[in-house]
Amino acid sequence: MSVTAEAPKRKASDYISDVKPVWCPGCGDYHVLLSLSRALAQMELEPENIAVVSGIGCSSRIPAYTNCYGFHGVHGRALPLAAGLKVARPELTVLVMSGDGDGFSIGGNHFLHACRRNVDLTYVVMDNRVYGLTKGQPSPTTEPDWDSALSPGGTGLRPFHPLVIALASGANFVARCFSGDVNGTARVLIEAIRHPGFSFVEILSPCVTFRPDEKQWKTLVHPAPVDPTDDPARAARRIMTDDGFNTGILYRGNRSPYRAPAASEPQDPGVLERKFVI
Repeated sequence: MSVTAEAPKRKASDYISDVKPVWCPGCGDYHVLLSLSRALAQMELEPENIAVVSGIGCSSRIPAYTNCYGFHGVHGRALPLAAGLKVARPELTVLVMSGDGDGFSIGGNHFLHACRRNVDLTYVVMDNRVYGLTKGQPSPTTEPDWDSALSPGGTGLRPFHPLVIALASGANFVARCFSGDVNGTARVLIEAIRHPGFSFVEILSPCVTFRPDEKQWKTLVHPAPVDPTDDPARAARRIMTDDGFNTGILYRGNRSPYRAPAASEPQDPGVLERKFVI
């Protein structure tokens, strides 16, 4: 007797909105959106139980392109918005979509403390090492010698290392992907969403408009030669010798996610006011 496989309950298209993306042709963010929709479909999550939060930038347009609840916040502030939402509505799957400028420059301090607090959400940063939306300025992850019209000769500044910062600050899951590997990225996103606590996924997503040299990334990325670890010291040693193009899961931690204190009995506002009378 033959057994007919049960058809999947969800398709990737169920998570894509009718809004047409306006990214440049060839932008890696198209593939990130595809990976995200495939991951959500494989997990068979209900769209109404997903919230996608973002800040400002090319990558931060993703909430408009998904068929889920979304919040497009101000520059660099997506993480505190998402953390507040998750603490208030713990039953929701909360995803934060960001870029290297939004997440590591004006949003850098929020990044550190989101890792430290370990709220159960997933932070995805599309890293193209440039400010694409505002016409090609160097970002925190730009190489120090990248020569451009806006930074002749390069900035000379040491680039921000997102995976090192995430690990040192207490993220409970740390991984890197390449946007061109759609299925591989989807698999990592599934693990990141399912892993308890704060999950950080850096996705190398080329900006072919302002960084045409990044077209070569597809020849440079390679799977990490080591398995994931739950030892932060071992993960730190591995990542400090990383060439910037290792992909896969680096670290799976076992810290307990942040839990909001149980709500106390509501108090009359007048009683609270009297406590502050001088």
